[in-house]
Amino acid sequence: MKEYDEKYLDHIRSIIQADDREQARKELADLHPADIAELYQDLDLQEAEYLYRLLDEDTAADVLMELDEDDRLKLLNAMPAEQIAKQIDHLDTDDAVDLIQQLDEEDRDEILSHIDDVEQAGDIIDLLKYDEDTAGGLMGTEMIVVNENWSMPECIKQMRMQAEDMDEIYYVYVVDDDDKLKGVLPLKTLITHPSVSKIKHVMETDPNSVKADTPIDEVALDFEKYDLVAMPVVDSIGRLLGRITVDDVMDEVRESSERDYQLASGLSSDVDADDSIFAQTKARIPWLLIGIVSGILASLILGSFESKLEAVTALALFIPIIGGTGGNVGVQASAIVVQSLANGSLEVKEFSRQLGKEILIGLLNATIIAGVIFIYNLITLPDNFAVTVAVALSLFVVVMFATILGTVVPLTLEKLHINPALATGPFIQISNDLVGLIIYVQIATMCLKIFPQI
Repeated sequence: MKEYDEKYLDHIRSIIQADDREQARKELADLHPADIAELYQDLDLQEAEYLYRLLDEDTAADVLMELDEDDRLKLLNAMPAEQIAKQIDHLDTDDAVDLIQQLDEEDRDEILSHIDDVEQAGDIIDLLKYDEDTAGGLMGTEMIVVNENWSMPECIKQMRMQAEDMDEIYYVYVVDDDDKLKGVLPLKTLITHPSVSKIKHVMETDPNSVKADTPIDEVALDFEKYDLVAMPVVDSIGRLLGRITVDDVMDEVRESSERDYQLASGLSSDVDADDSIFAQTKARIPWLLIGIVSGILASLILGSFESKLEAVTALALFIPIIGGTGGNVGVQASAIVVQSLANGSLEVKEFSRQLGKEILIGLLNATIIAGVIFIYNLITLPDNFAVTVAVALSLFVVVMFATILGTVVPLTLEKLHINPALATGPFIQISNDLVGLIIYVQIATMCLKIFPQI
């Protein structure tokens, strides 16, 4: 990806202001569509529109898909429906669907009505019916398909005809007379078996495939597991519908990772650094307000414990340790569970096994942490045995609680089909802070009664 300094951007702007189209075309000619998209992000909308109109249709379509969603939508809103339809003519169906999904339903219908290729328009309409978070919503219909009963010469002839409108050929898919996926024909076979009687005698049977309603995260796991570059998509009875390519999967994985990271950071919606102040504030404020409410509750809890704190001020010194340790333990436990759910190494049905394992880990961590703080307080607070016991016991209970909470919450969210990444952020931190404080107050009160001499 190119980086453009202000000197180059000023040069481009001067060309636009001078309306020097020939020079502008020369500047764009040597740039990759992704680099042109990067350039557009540093220009205002009118400047980007000016350059966009100078691109040939193939490049214009590629640039459109390289833009991030916000910049793409701005450009689309500034274009007439007829022009958008022309760009769609040069896109694969999966990219065309991604583009159209950004628009209002009324705009979608108008654009589809201007697409010259009726078959492509029909494919797009069919793909729009699928949930965008499923294999069907991610697939495209551009692929080479041959019949298992064809001879090799006939197969090659049909492949040449189908390949004319395709940029990349990953696999040749074999179907029966009912369009059910039967196998894959390696390109090597076309060379080594040129005179075979029928395709079904040399095809590879039982190819990896995925159903149209399969969630995208499961599709991504299959691509990683089997080292695929493309995967066929079938319906419930095995008929071939389309194919998903690895670049589409990687885009979805990246976007999903960004959403999870922002959710874990306490952002309620997907935002970028160049989004408006209002949009960023709207995304950040919900968890910040929840944090304020949590702080108020914590102050009320401490208020009820005020007399004890005044009598034994050493108790107040360990409040940050109690809250911080509980939060750290909870985030660690939840992060491991969320990561394991994401990469497929853990399933919800293993709830009990994972919980049991985490409890054992929690017991070990709690014993070590409580032991360290107990020894430290024995040395530094020899006259405050009640505090020594209260802090150590509280840390033990808090670590156990945080471990269990950090394990149970993401597994429960996954079972309820809610993004478990929520459990690695402020939710766990705030929960542990409040509960940890309550635990500390109750245990400290009990210890002060048991050891009244302190």
